[in-house]
Amino acid sequence: MIQLIDSLEPGGAERMAVNYANALAKKVGFSSLVATRAEGLLKEHLAAEVDYLFLKKKSSVDLQALIRLRNYIKKHRINTIHAHSSSFFMAILLKLSCNVKIVWHDHFGNSEFLENRPLWILKWCSLGFDGIIAVNFQLQQWAIKHLWCSRVMYLPNFVDLQPSDIPFVMAGTSGKRILCLANFRPQKNHGLLIRVAEKIHQSFPDWTFHLVGKDFQDAYSESVKKEIGQKALENTVYLYGSTTAVEKVVRQSDIGILTSLSEGLPVALLEYGYGGLPVVATAVGEIPQVLSPESGMVVPSGNESELVQALTQLVTNEELRRKMGTHWKNEIQLNYTQEAVMERYLKFVLHGTK
Repeated sequence: MIQLIDSLEPGGAERMAVNYANALAKKVGFSSLVATRAEGLLKEHLAAEVDYLFLKKKSSVDLQALIRLRNYIKKHRINTIHAHSSSFFMAILLKLSCNVKIVWHDHFGNSEFLENRPLWILKWCSLGFDGIIAVNFQLQQWAIKHLWCSRVMYLPNFVDLQPSDIPFVMAGTSGKRILCLANFRPQKNHGLLIRVAEKIHQSFPDWTFHLVGKDFQDAYSESVKKEIGQKALENTVYLYGSTTAVEKVVRQSDIGILTSLSEGLPVALLEYGYGGLPVVATAVGEIPQVLSPESGMVVPSGNESELVQALTQLVTNEELRRKMGTHWKNEIQLNYTQEAVMERYLKFVLHGTK
């Protein structure tokens, strides 16, 4: 089986493609990951047993890349492609000349704004899907309503944090770090996070915020940096860029936060729990359904005052942090690990069940 993904830069869909490839290497005869457009930091997280191919795709319809993929499929006698996010288009082009099953995995992060989602190319391509996996209930219902595929399954993301040999030392005081794992995209609403950091700093100057995620060096990231400078928060809010040493980052942190305007089921949320962090997050995507009051605090999206209030409760109560972090970690172990998800996945993909 192939995991097809456009790049291996750190991101939710990309992490899941790697996680599935690694998990399948232990369960099926041949597990492969194929990156179409770009490689990235996550390549080093592929297990040694996972076969890997980089297509160097340069355009939407790159015939040379398509031929390379077709030859690879034939060489390894592959009959199933698990296409993540926008890689479905290449999978469909391949299916025109190759007898393969396609399972499409919808990781769409703007699930609060599905009415604005481009539809028609995806709708026509869905005729060639043998199944759809959605990362939250909203996306499942959207696919059932709008796409032409009869088999649609909601399957939560799972976390598989592996220790890294890469050195990673965080700034700030041990025991007083608030972590945000999120690439610098508008839907992650870093501006709100900076305003919350300013309020927390005024009351608890020893606590610091640590933003880990890909910086695209665009207008959005520049606006975040500008706001940090204008509020004189350079020694309170630290930016790190991308890293694959997520396990080390989580281990050095004390509270996890997400201020997103929209989400699917964020892998960062699960990674916080895997490391035993209590969480403050906005009520978007699948977050309100998976994060119980015993594990963290969910507040309305965009509500600065409630975010400050929730963080204040955790900052001032070490016992509450410990209890919530422990509860969330237990929830992760029960429901969001490889063992919890893969049995349902294999039944759906290999045996055709829902």
